[in-house]
Amino acid sequence: MTHFLDTMGDKDIVVRVHDSYRWVVAICDKELVGRQLVEGIRSLDLSGNFFKGIEMDEEEVLDEIERCENEDATFNIVGKRSIQIALKAGIISSEGIMTIDGVPFALVLM
Repeated sequence: MTHFLDTMGDKDIVVRVHDSYRWVVAICDKELVGRQLVEGIRSLDLSGNFFKGIEMDEEEVLDEIERCENEDATFNIVGKRSIQIALKAGIISSEGIMTIDGVPFALVLM
């Protein structure tokens, strides 16, 4: 069985930066884009354009997080690999990680 960190050289994370009154950064594991996660009354819709962006590998995502972090951005992070990268970048802590339908996610306001 391949551990998910063994595939981090792949472009398996999707990143999109929305330019609003502040940057809103969507970071999502590629295979989750297009899904709707539902658990009880909670739902997280990944099917719209919000999470459709540029496919990146771990290093590219880390660089983009650093670039956006310096611009007073907010981050919407969904998926195991995306969460691991955000932890590595230091923009989230394990206490800020929630799950829905078995998928970890975090919201960050810098």
